[in-house]
Amino acid sequence: MMMEFTTWDIVRNLMFGALWTLGLSVTAFVLGGIVGLLVLAGRMGHTPWLRKSMRGYIEFFQGTPLLMQLFLVFFGISLAGIDVPAWLAAAIGLTFFTSAYLAEIWRGCVEAIPKGQWEASASLAMSWLQQMRYVVLPQALRIAVAPTVGFSVQVVKGTAVTSIIGFTELTKTGGSLANATFQPFLVYGLVAAGYFILCYPLSLYAASLERKFHGSAH
Repeated sequence: MMMEFTTWDIVRNLMFGALWTLGLSVTAFVLGGIVGLLVLAGRMGHTPWLRKSMRGYIEFFQGTPLLMQLFLVFFGISLAGIDVPAWLAAAIGLTFFTSAYLAEIWRGCVEAIPKGQWEASASLAMSWLQQMRYVVLPQALRIAVAPTVGFSVQVVKGTAVTSIIGFTELTKTGGSLANATFQPFLVYGLVAAGYFILCYPLSLYAASLERKFHGSAH
């Protein structure tokens, strides 16, 4: 006997999927930010092999599809005899993806700081780490806020790909409901609305930050 779904049943289930999407997005963004800072430090440090390694890391994750990265994490760990849950593979894959892009965004912001700031801090006998911590990063942070918030929209939308490896987020929930209700237009319309509700405020916030910091720079 086929189960009857009301519109509210569909919306309620999609809201539950949206919570998983939000949770995965926050996890990937926070962990990706931490890893991204480490990648940035290696990318801009004075050790040649580490700079090349971090550059290769960034180019790999920027130059390959997110779906392939998720497959490599999900099936690669399984080949080692470890049973990895879909949510963990999704979190790891998105963390790597996010860290590579954030590291490159932040590198551009750091390099936008005038060389005179580096020279002035070096004249105070600061080490490279002290220069980054006390002089360069505080200034780069002001530039980085808007593009960082803007990239968070891409992270939210990227979670949709994790449905392919079985993670039950908004898109996966929508697919299951479309098959159960035979109302794909309604279900996927609501899924699209859910992503819009999650992403649009972030887009507006990023735009407002960009206007604010651009205006204050004049």
